[in-house]
Amino acid sequence: MRTPTALVSVLVSCAVHAALPDAVDGERLPSLAPMLERTTAGVVNVATSTMQQTHRSPRDPFLRRFSQLRQRRVESAGSGVVVDARSGYIVTNHHLVDGAHEIRVTLSDGREFPAKLVGADGPVDLAVLMIDADDLTELDFADSQELRVGDFVIAIGNPFGLEQTVTSGIVSALGRSGLGIEGYENFIQTDASINPGNSGGALVDLNGRVVGINTAIVAPSSGGSIGIGFAIPSDLVSSIMGEIIEHGTVRRGRIGVTVAALNAQLAEVHRVDETEGIIVTEVVPGSAADAAGIRPGDILAGIDDRAMRRPADFGHQEAVTMVGDELDVEIIRDGRRIRLDVVVELNWSVDGGRIHRRLAGALLMDLHQDNEPAGIFVKSIDERAAAWQVGLRAGDVLLAVNGFTTAHIGEFARRLGQLERPVIRLDRQGRYGDLRL
Repeated sequence: MRTPTALVSVLVSCAVHAALPDAVDGERLPSLAPMLERTTAGVVNVATSTMQQTHRSPRDPFLRRFSQLRQRRVESAGSGVVVDARSGYIVTNHHLVDGAHEIRVTLSDGREFPAKLVGADGPVDLAVLMIDADDLTELDFADSQELRVGDFVIAIGNPFGLEQTVTSGIVSALGRSGLGIEGYENFIQTDASINPGNSGGALVDLNGRVVGINTAIVAPSSGGSIGIGFAIPSDLVSSIMGEIIEHGTVRRGRIGVTVAALNAQLAEVHRVDETEGIIVTEVVPGSAADAAGIRPGDILAGIDDRAMRRPADFGHQEAVTMVGDELDVEIIRDGRRIRLDVVVELNWSVDGGRIHRRLAGALLMDLHQDNEPAGIFVKSIDERAAAWQVGLRAGDVLLAVNGFTTAHIGEFARRLGQLERPVIRLDRQGRYGDLRL
C-alpha cells in the first residue's frame, strides 16, 4: 500500500504537471500524443499459461520413494503487435509463447481473445499468433535499414503487467551481435526503457511505424532497465513473419560459408588490399557457395544489393535466406568485382572425400528435423572406397566429432579439419557407436 508521504508526492507531481502550459507564445509544444493515439491500439497484451511437471518429494527418506509427479500452472505475460487486421495476425517473441498450453490476447480496448499459434522461429525469437476479432488496428513497418544512430524511437508494451506503457529514447547502436541471446543476432540497441513484459512489443519511429520488435534487455540482477534494450529489426521481422504465415514454419537455407571481419592481419594473410568489410574464411564442401564458385579469401561485398560491411550483416542475410532463394552475390577477388548466382537448396550432398580422405566414397547430406539441421546423413556408399573400409554404412547419421556436436556438414568439416585422430559418433538404426578415422 502507498504511504501518505508517497501519496503527497504524487499529488504534488500531478499539480506540477497540470500547471505546465500546452503552448508558449501561441505556439503549441511538440507532443507525441497524436501519433500515439493512432498507434498504441496496435500493441496488445499476450498472456500465456504453461503446465510444468514437478516432483513432490517428502522429507522422510522412506516416503521419498513414493514421490508423486504433479503439474503446476505457470503464467507469463508480454506484448504483441497487430500486423494484419483483416486476418488477425499478431507478431510476438517466440520465447514468450514457447511451450504454452494456452495463449490469450487482450486488446487496448479491453477485449480478450484466445490466440492460435501459427508458427514460430526460435533462432530469431519470433512467433506469429492469430485471433478471430473485428476492428483491429494494424501497424505499418518502416525500413529498418534506413535507421541511423541517434534517431528517436518509442517503445510500446506492457511492462510488469502495466497496460499500454510508452517510453522514448534514441537508437543507441545498430547491428549488435555476439550477445548470445539468439541464434541470429543483428539487434537495434536503444535507451528507451524496456522492461519485463515489453517482450514482443513495438519499437516505433516518430511516424508510428514499426522499426523493431522489442526482445531483450541488459539488466542488473535486481531487475529493471538500465537503458540498454534490444529490438529485432523490422525488415528481419517482416521476412520471417511472411515465411511463417505462408508456410507455417521457416524453411531456412544455408549459403555455406564462414566469414570474419576483415582487418590488416587477415588482409595480409589472404593478400588483399582492402582492410574493411568481411572476408570468407571457409566454404563448406558441396554447399550453395561452393557450387557457385566462392572461395576462401574472397571479400563478400554484397548480397542482393545489401552491403556486407560487418559479420552481423551476413548473419542478418543468413536469417532471411530461405530454401529456393537465388541470391545475387558480389565478391572481390584479386582486386576485381565478380557477381555470382548462388542457388540455395535444402538437400545438397557432397562426397566425403572432400572433407576427409578416409570418408571418400560416402555421399553425405544434411539431415533436417523440424527444419533445423540435426546431423549428417550417409545417403549412399561405394563398397570399394575408403569410407566402407573404415566401417561407414549407408543410412548412418553422423552426430559428433570427438564429443563436439556436428549438426550440419559445415560443422562436421570444421571439426575434422582441426583433429589428427578424429572419432565420429554415429547413430545406426537407433544404436549408437564410435568410428575412428
